[in-house]
Amino acid sequence: MQGSHLKNYLGIDWGEKRIGLAFADEIGIALPLPAAVAASKKARMQHIEAIVRERQVDALVVGYPLNMDGSVGFKAREVDGFIEGLETRFRLPVFRIDERLSSHSVEQGLRGQKRKPSRQSGEIDSRAAALILQDFIEEKNLGSA
Repeated sequence: MQGSHLKNYLGIDWGEKRIGLAFADEIGIALPLPAAVAASKKARMQHIEAIVRERQVDALVVGYPLNMDGSVGFKAREVDGFIEGLETRFRLPVFRIDERLSSHSVEQGLRGQKRKPSRQSGEIDSRAAALILQDFIEEKNLGSA
């Protein structure tokens, strides 16, 4: 994948009620964005669409929740449905990144800081999206160093 000319990435940690979001550009540092936490699925997609437009996103990086044994389970199939919707709506490349431990490691990190963000805020989801995106960037850059 090295040598790709994509510059702006949107990292996505999909959840049924909250969608964590993060952004990275060619500098390669993933930063959490406000999560899509609207009550309706339609409004959450509009939130994502606004970011895709504003930040001129070239590709989407979606956390893919494989089972611990690496198999595709119920959750991953739900994400496949979400990804189909993204592909149809945005016509952008979508990369799936194994996210098995992302939310867990974010919660561990916050526990170390003695901070307890509310689940509803989507902060944990967006930090997980940033971890997912950072993993993708580091993986992608391995060949170009």
